[in-house]
Amino acid sequence: MSTENEGTAAPTPPAAPSVPPAPASETRAPAPGPVPQPADAPPADAPPAPAVPAHAPGTEPTQQLPPAPAPASAQAPPGPYDAAPAQPPAPAGYGAEGWPPPPPTIPAYGAGDGHGGGGWGAPPAPDGTPPPKRKGKGGLVASVLVAALLVGGVGGGVGYWAAERSRNGTGSTTITASTPKDLKREAGSIAGLAAGALPSVVTIEASAGDGEAGTGTGFVYDQQGHILTNNHVVASAANGGKLTATFSDGKKYPAEVVGRAQGYDVAVLKLKNPPSGLKPLPLGDSDKVAVGDSTIAIGAPFGLSNTVTTGIVSAKNRPVASGDGSSGKNSYMSALQTDASINPGNSGGPLLDGRGAVIGINSAIQSAGNGSFGGGQAGSIGLGFAIPINQAKNVAESLIKTGQPVYPVISVSVDLQSKVDGAKISEQGASANELVDPNGPAGKAGLKPGDVITELGGKPIDSGPTLISEIWTYKPGDTVKLTYLRGGKPTTVDITLGSRVGDK
Repeated sequence: MSTENEGTAAPTPPAAPSVPPAPASETRAPAPGPVPQPADAPPADAPPAPAVPAHAPGTEPTQQLPPAPAPASAQAPPGPYDAAPAQPPAPAGYGAEGWPPPPPTIPAYGAGDGHGGGGWGAPPAPDGTPPPKRKGKGGLVASVLVAALLVGGVGGGVGYWAAERSRNGTGSTTITASTPKDLKREAGSIAGLAAGALPSVVTIEASAGDGEAGTGTGFVYDQQGHILTNNHVVASAANGGKLTATFSDGKKYPAEVVGRAQGYDVAVLKLKNPPSGLKPLPLGDSDKVAVGDSTIAIGAPFGLSNTVTTGIVSAKNRPVASGDGSSGKNSYMSALQTDASINPGNSGGPLLDGRGAVIGINSAIQSAGNGSFGGGQAGSIGLGFAIPINQAKNVAESLIKTGQPVYPVISVSVDLQSKVDGAKISEQGASANELVDPNGPAGKAGLKPGDVITELGGKPIDSGPTLISEIWTYKPGDTVKLTYLRGGKPTTVDITLGSRVGDK
């Protein structure tokens, strides 16, 4: 929610004084002798003649600028909504019938630049000498201030006053800025990329037969209606549960599981009655991603569908072991780390690059206080992890073709609790042939129980989960270099990766 900028209240513009300074003639000593009066003149103690309006009824002064502050001798000025100031009463010595005639009416604003340079309505002296011009630029300062307030949209009563005077037919200097009717955004902007991707992102609702339900995210993988998501999003409904996918336009479709890979945390769904015109999201190349690249995450955090957040790629090849909290089995990934806000419900959604191409599947977060990856319902602290799309694509193709995941393996048992700097092959818990399959890739390369693997494919290995995460970035049949320590001595060998079908 945003708030509009609010300015301070506009000061009430000063008005012309209702009573002018006394003419110079009134300050002189009275002439000796009685002052001649007309025959019909009222007594000296009679009340003054009624005030004469400054302008004819039904008209307004043409000057639009507010008057300058009143002289110190003037009475308190009226507000902008008060009646027009009254003409001062005729000076002493003038009759009620207007004879001799009173001094000519002086406009509230002097002639010249319109800012009070000709005085503030004071009548001239009886001898015709105009009053001296006031020094200073009070009127100019006041007019500039009001103009600034009007332009800034802060004018309040001042702005209303100016508008009212404009509607009465007088000229106005108020300028109203026009607002564009159609605000167009560039296709490459965040808003443009999000608008293009949202129609291809779905909110997944999974409900198990026992009443358990959850919400996650997925995205259109192909025009046949396949949806790519996380395994932990749909695991509860994989056996007899109910799955639905809701698009950004609110249309909901029933779906079914085609295949899922618990170890990769990848699953593929298919819409039972897919709509025509499905638009798959374009897939990027996660191997070419660089730290610092822009990222856009789309999902349904805490059930808030069609939520878009942004960030950057914070790190690459981050080994992550995540669990769904129910099966007791972990998933492993060499993840893309991002600071885009990811929360429960974002799982399975796309992580886009700055071109709008999918570079990963949002899968796990590190949250303060939960002590593990992906666990609990804590919120984002800027540590989100996505399965690289190159790996997810290989898994998806296998699931669509056979319904089963295929994992590359080296056929050894790794001690996940070891504290050594590397991945240590287990020495206990089974026979030597079970800990290292002599006919498997590692056994054929000469590895034995107790060896510590420190490097795979040129990347350092610091733990068992890191080794598994790195192995699963390859395909079965790939040949990679592996370095291990035995008795403190390093040895490097070539290993051709084997395969394992399905989750065990």
